[in-house]
This record gives sequence, C-alpha cells and structure tokens, in this order.
Amino acid sequence: MSGPVTRVPPMLPASAPRFFGAGLTHRGLVRDKNEDSILTDPSGVLWAVADGMGGYGHGDVASDIVIEKLSEIPDNALAPHALRAQLQLANSEILTRTQSGTQMGSTVVAMLVQNFAATVAWVGDCRAYLLRGRSLRLLTRDHTVVQEMVEQGLLDAEERESHPERHVVTRAVGVEREVNVDIVTIPLVSGDRIVLCSDGLTACVGDADIADLLGAATTAEGACDALILAALENGAPDNVSTITLFATEE
Repeated sequence: MSGPVTRVPPMLPASAPRFFGAGLTHRGLVRDKNEDSILTDPSGVLWAVADGMGGYGHGDVASDIVIEKLSEIPDNALAPHALRAQLQLANSEILTRTQSGTQMGSTVVAMLVQNFAATVAWVGDCRAYLLRGRSLRLLTRDHTVVQEMVEQGLLDAEERESHPERHVVTRAVGVEREVNVDIVTIPLVSGDRIVLCSDGLTACVGDADIADLLGAATTAEGACDALILAALENGAPDNVSTITLFATEE
C-alpha cells in the first residue's frame, strides 16, 4: 500500500545542528487512488517522493518499490553511489515485475543529508527546491519533453507549466534497462528550508506561492499542510505529495 515509510532515527550529539522535516501525500480531487509514495525520516537524514506513473497502470506498486529500495540506504552510505545503486535496484525489480505484461514506472526525487550537505537525486519531474532567506532555488531539472523544448529555445520558460505535454517525461524508474539518475549536492546552513514534491504540487502551485508558503510556515508540518491545501484549493487534478525539511541549530 502506498504511503510513508519511516526510518528509526540514530542517536545524535545534543549540540549538533538538526534537521526537522515532515511529509504529506494526498489523492487529490480527481484521481481514484493515490499512486504517490513518500519516505520520511525523523532523524532528518533520508527523504523521498516517488510518483507512480498512472498511465502505465499499477503506478502505486512502482512507487512503493522505489521507496522500499531507498529506505534500505544506511545513514553513513556514500550518498551519490548509494542513491544511484538503490534506484537501479528499484529499476530492475520493476522491470522484472513488468515481464508478466503489466507495464509500470515511477518518477522520484530523493535526498540524503550528511555532514550539513544535502545530496539530491532525481529521475523524471519530481522536484526539489531550496529556500534560503527569501530566495527560492529549483535544485532539479525536469526530465520532460517540455523542459527540452525550453532548453532548445522552442518554448518560453513561462509557458512550461501550462503546456499540454508538460507531464510527458523522458526518464522514469522501471522503463529502460538502465536508469539515468541526476544528482546534485549542496551545503546547508541554518535557516535553509527544502521542499521535495511530486508534479501534482507544481502543476497547481507556482514557485512564488511555494516560496511564500514555505517562508511563512513555523514548522515543517505546517509547511506541508499549507502546500497541500494550496494544491487542493487550485483543483488538484493529480495526486499531490510534499516533504519539507527545516535546518535549525539547537
């Protein structure tokens, strides 16, 4: 069944800076079921959003497989290698399941926080944002036909979110024999706030509103509630999932 997977937090020194996060997923207002899955971690180390590809059928199974494999990453793993390796294992398992004739896949964004830096890995159009001060930065690049059109100068960036083919992805877990994972690592400082989300959020809530809602929230839980509510108020035609992580210092 789709939903959060929670890891047991390790012991941390009392004086260490901490990362507090939360996650929330919702079926939306149109879809019959929720094919998103999320991974939440009370220790603030490992987080992920997987968006099952509903058009392929059994998207919830695919997203569950992705989350299950990511949840096996130990806290002290070499982040880029571990994220790529586990997503490749998920890719292989999904492909094995599809040999029976049921095609399915999943997009994903995952984050492993170590030594006050976040390593973000993604496949498809799930996104990661960093809010530092009042500036919101998109950390990921959509693997979509529309994004390629923007980069080739065939479409203005402002038209990306409203284009009828904005959900056509060029990469997904469980579709090709090898999955191509993009990774970025960024240092984190106290006050930083990160959002991981499925495209169900970004299709309904613009970047400016994401920045405002994230900046106004006093807790990670409150930020998740506000973001999901904004998507629902704007129609939420797709499943919508979000994870927020707040960097604070005790």
